[in-house]
Parts: sequence; C-alpha cells; structure tokens
Amino acid sequence: MTALKKPPARKPAAKKQPATRRASAKTAAQASVRVLRRFRLVFNAVKTHFREVEKKAGVAGAQLWALSIIQDRPGVGVTELARAMDVHQSTASNLVRSLLEQQLVLARKAGADRRTVQLHVLAAGAKALRRAPGPFAGVLPSALGSLDAATLARLDRDLGKLITALGADERGAHILIGQ
Repeated sequence: MTALKKPPARKPAAKKQPATRRASAKTAAQASVRVLRRFRLVFNAVKTHFREVEKKAGVAGAQLWALSIIQDRPGVGVTELARAMDVHQSTASNLVRSLLEQQLVLARKAGADRRTVQLHVLAAGAKALRRAPGPFAGVLPSALGSLDAATLARLDRDLGKLITALGADERGAHILIGQ
C-alpha cells in the first residue's frame, strides 16, 4: 500500500484591514506629523529668541532672566532666585556664579546670617538688560502666561500623556530649556 501524502499546510490568509482602519491609521500618522511640526515651531521660536538675546545682550537667555529678577528684587538670595525661576537651587547657583564672573552682579553677605548672599545688579548688568529683547523670562513662559486657564489645563493634560509616552525623567522639569 502506498501512503497518502498530506498536502502541505497552508498559511492562513492575511486578514485585510478594513478600509476604515487604514484610513484611521493614515489620519493618525498625518496628525502626528502636524503635531511634530508644531513642536518644531515652538522649539525653534525659543531657540531663535535665545540666539537673539545672546547676540544683543551678550548673555545667555537664562542668565538674562536671572539678571532681570535680581534687578526687580535687589538683595534677593539664591534660594529665592531659584524659586522665582522654578529651578533647582544648584542651577540658580550656577547662573549666579556665571553672572558674578562676568561682573554683571554683586553678591554681598549681609544681615545676621553671614552664609547667605544678597544679589545686586551692577552697571554692566543693567546695560545688558537694556540691550536685551524681551521678554526676559523667555518667549515660551510669556506665551504660556497669555493663555486662558482652560487651554492651559488641556495642554497640561495632553502634555502629561506625551511625557508618559516618552518615559521622560521628571527631574528634567526643573532644568532650563536654554541649557
């Protein structure tokens, strides 16, 4: 007797995606590209502003922001400066060190606690502020400050989803963009 050969097993036919699913994926891809372009516009606007600040004022954008706070609050300390800029104290200390090296600010130890310094803008710092284009805090904080509460809440919620998808380190929230 001869053995019957089994026909080779057929691979199941690939399921075709319904047209609506393909269209939905294409629409999502197009939306993704549009949003990416918008992020590029935001980042490039920020970079352009930082370059313009540095060109006109001779100091980096973050340094200019710190300088403007020191001018507005003569005698401010490093801790208060860090709070005002919403950055880590070490970041504020580095900014102050740079401003001191450039002789744009003066640090004085005064009062009962001789460990803390009071910061004051020097003439060269005031001159840099006069030359600089505003806003001193940067274009992004200024633009965000101009938005209504509902828009900010929606942005916060949606950016939270993006941050989760990126797996971003939350410590980055207190690092200045220009650094």
